[in-house]
Amino acid sequence: MLAEHGIGCGGHAARQLTRADYGRWDLLVGMDRANLRNMARICGGDPDGKLRLLMEYAGEPDREVADPWYTRDFQAAWRDISAGCRGLLRALENL
Repeated sequence: MLAEHGIGCGGHAARQLTRADYGRWDLLVGMDRANLRNMARICGGDPDGKLRLLMEYAGEPDREVADPWYTRDFQAAWRDISAGCRGLLRALENL
């Protein structure tokens, strides 16, 4: 899917979030509420309000990214992630 949009992911790898990441980063973004619950558990809570749902940045704070693992709809996931990332970029530009 990424290659179809001209995006390479060579040299990138996922890693497990750590408690130390909470102090290291200003913002930690999850795709769904289960992500946020697990992130809060790992980080020992969210006292500084750093944990956010990606779709908040797409103007849909109550919606989660469509998970293609379950839906098999990679296009819907692409649309959600793209909209969320565009909104996040706008928010960061306005800081």
